Amino acid sequence: MLTTLVLIIAGLAAGALNAVAGGGTFLSFPALVWAGVPPIMANATATLAALPGYISSAWAFRDDIRASDSLPLLMVIAIASLGGGLGAALLLATPGTVFEGIVPWLLAFATVIFALGPRITASMQRRGGAKTGRGASTIVLLLVATYGGYFNGGVGILLLAAMGLIGLTNLNEMNGLKNLVSSILSLVSVIVYIGAGLIAWQHALVLGLACASGGYLGATMSRRIRNPTLLRAFITAVGITMTIVFFLQEVGAYEYG
Repeated sequence: MLTTLVLIIAGLAAGALNAVAGGGTFLSFPALVWAGVPPIMANATATLAALPGYISSAWAFRDDIRASDSLPLLMVIAIASLGGGLGAALLLATPGTVFEGIVPWLLAFATVIFALGPRITASMQRRGGAKTGRGASTIVLLLVATYGGYFNGGVGILLLAAMGLIGLTNLNEMNGLKNLVSSILSLVSVIVYIGAGLIAWQHALVLGLACASGGYLGATMSRRIRNPTLLRAFITAVGITMTIVFFLQEVGAYEYG
């Protein structure tokens, strides 16, 4: 019961955070590891659990996505699909012990990216009208989508930065496309994970339902948030804490070994 309760709370919070500002992986991934799921399986299961939240958030922003004429949607869908598949394949090729050593660095990278998110997005938005060429746009989106297929942490803010680099300036439009791309790359990578038997289904069901509920609520509430500074500071603090915890675990495992 305690494990189920922790997964429900983590899922609700992660889904809401992913919809509003990103950073849900800082909660869902550690919760699964705490529940006893091995890191690679936890990463795959967290991606599956986040998928309903991404889809519900994209649905909440559907009007903004339809209004977008800045990016050809077919190109976005194709790039997200390819990147998600490449990232998932890269994860499968990573030995479990190697991934365990990489996790703290991935969390640290995601935390830094998230903390600097507003500055990155603002810098990219100032490029409005100076759009990147289609070739460069394809490479940028593909790299971010591949990262998201490998490890979901921080992918939201990286996608927002990519959208700004391409030349988008409307935040709702950017959020809508961000959630659409996240949905597609996660769906493709999850299909690969399922084929490889990397999903902890019992945990995924609980976490996924909670993420879906939190994602829709978060997307609905995001339009009412006027000062997200405190929320972002809290998420950053969570990311720093989880990074430190995983670094300490890695050091402890090394010393014990």
